[in-house]
Amino acid sequence: MIQQTAIGRHHFVRVSVLGHVGRFTSVDAIAYGRGMRVICRTSRGLEVGEILGPAGESEVNDSDGSIVRGVTVEDNLLLARLERNRQEAFAACEQELSHRGIHIPLLEVEQLFDGGSLYFYFLGDVPEEVAELTNRLAETYNAAAGISQFSDLLETGCGPGCGTEEKAGGCGGSCAGCSIAKACKK
Repeated sequence: MIQQTAIGRHHFVRVSVLGHVGRFTSVDAIAYGRGMRVICRTSRGLEVGEILGPAGESEVNDSDGSIVRGVTVEDNLLLARLERNRQEAFAACEQELSHRGIHIPLLEVEQLFDGGSLYFYFLGDVPEEVAELTNRLAETYNAAAGISQFSDLLETGCGPGCGTEEKAGGCGGSCAGCSIAKACKK
């Protein structure tokens, strides 16, 4: 359900496997409906996002990226291939970690929509050997590897003021809506 309006240019969109919520600007000035999947340009590259709702106009240009367009049937075919790559990369990384006797939990692998980046999410400190391993695995998929330490997120929360009364959870209005609330130390 796409509606052409100038007022609906800005949307709150959830992107990334960690569920980052940001304010995105529609490049074609289309107001997208809640729940629609869209292709977004973020600082990391092209990602698939989900429209959460309109963001309204702001006097400050505080956009986290742009909405390029809605997801198409062709995009869904590409997403299916990327999902297979993601699952293969996850299994290959776990196998390599086990084979090398490295005991670091791999939480998730994320491949961006543009296929150019593959992110590995680990719990705990990531040794240099693991960084080399993920770079090698990413080359298999013609992608660049990125590593994220999920433990940093657990220490700091999901943003400034996370868990405080002022922010009421930081990212989604309350800790109840926070995807890491049970593990967060704040």
